[in-house]
Amino acid sequence: MYLSRFLSLHALWVTVSSVMQHYPSVWGHYDVCKTQIYTEEGKVWDYMACQPEARDMIKYVKVTLDPPDITCGDPPETFCAMGNPYMCNNECDASTQELAHPPELMFDLEGRHPSTFWQSTTWKDYPKPLHVNITLSWNKTIELTDNIVITFESGRPDQMILEKSLDYGRTWQPYQYYATDCLDAFHMDPKSVRDLSQHTVLEIICTEEYSTGYMTNSKIIHFEIKDRFAFFAGPRLHNMASLYGQLDTTKKLRDFFTITDLRIRLLRPATGEIYVDEQHLARYFYAISDIRVYGRCKCNLHATGCKEENKRLLCECEHNTTGPDCGKCKKNYQGRPWSPGSYLPIPKGTANICIPSISSIGTNVCDNELLHCQNGGTCINNVRCQCPPAYTGILCEKLKCERDPGGCSQNSGRGALSQGPLLLLTALLGATGLCIC
Repeated sequence: MYLSRFLSLHALWVTVSSVMQHYPSVWGHYDVCKTQIYTEEGKVWDYMACQPEARDMIKYVKVTLDPPDITCGDPPETFCAMGNPYMCNNECDASTQELAHPPELMFDLEGRHPSTFWQSTTWKDYPKPLHVNITLSWNKTIELTDNIVITFESGRPDQMILEKSLDYGRTWQPYQYYATDCLDAFHMDPKSVRDLSQHTVLEIICTEEYSTGYMTNSKIIHFEIKDRFAFFAGPRLHNMASLYGQLDTTKKLRDFFTITDLRIRLLRPATGEIYVDEQHLARYFYAISDIRVYGRCKCNLHATGCKEENKRLLCECEHNTTGPDCGKCKKNYQGRPWSPGSYLPIPKGTANICIPSISSIGTNVCDNELLHCQNGGTCINNVRCQCPPAYTGILCEKLKCERDPGGCSQNSGRGALSQGPLLLLTALLGATGLCIC
């Protein structure tokens, strides 16, 4: 009898452990916009905050170079080998495919031999600066989810600035400065992302970590997105709920990781020395073999899909929203002002759906179809939602704590969730006649 009970308890614990193991995985996914649930009134829609999956955004980028004739090969010219700066018998010729280095080679598949890369003209006009702007445009608001990585086929530049735009290239802000000597180049003390903290994560820094000259074996420059995420989500990004809570409540932080365009400003090629060798100017140029940008379409937590249409990315909006970023309510669904979805309360967030205009629904404020009371609210005679104690709003869509001076903590509205595995264990024990004593 005891052996039978022990085996039953063991099997029960394996089952509960499996449930508990997967339980935290729902935190921060936001991959479903709505689901049907059963209530006393029957099946109704339960709406949730939602967002598209992250993807390789380089597939959708448009690249522009300034000056437009900065790519080598027209007319043909020779340049020095990257491994041997005094072996200057390599040729760039735009009219010959094998010798051409056009901009699209920054974005093709890597792993070929020999490697493919874009290359600028050489610094033949020294001492006039060799300046190049490489602009990456998406015509869409993007939320970055991983490090920006630039791989140079030449030495990494002595001076470079990575910039971002949030308004389709009308205005620009620096993301990070790169230099062999930050103080000399930009009048900034050198720092790395490891010198930052939660309180200084938005600081624009100059780093010398990726600018070590012409002869270095390393070719890669990073803009560290994940290291900045880690200040909130932990070193292995296990606590994404904390990060999402911060993004939800701090607009400046959310905007920091949001772009429409990136601009790489190359200001001085790798020299590896304190002076420029004017007898061998063909040594100096820029060459980039790969650029990686990972992110997701910004849809204001109102969509899980993002499609390409007429060479433009568009959110597949839900929650009765519309627009490229789901940034407004559909016609006849303007019963209240549009609002983005919210990551809070964890794990489902708040959908903040657009509700029908009063003129389009008569006197109905809620029902069990399109106008479902959220967060466990009950529709009373189609004229009002009876909300749980922690919620308010026409459809119980807002946390009451949002009205408090201190705002909402990340734990707001989560009490029932945290008890889920324990309640499940208790219920299963009761079903087998066992108890926790």
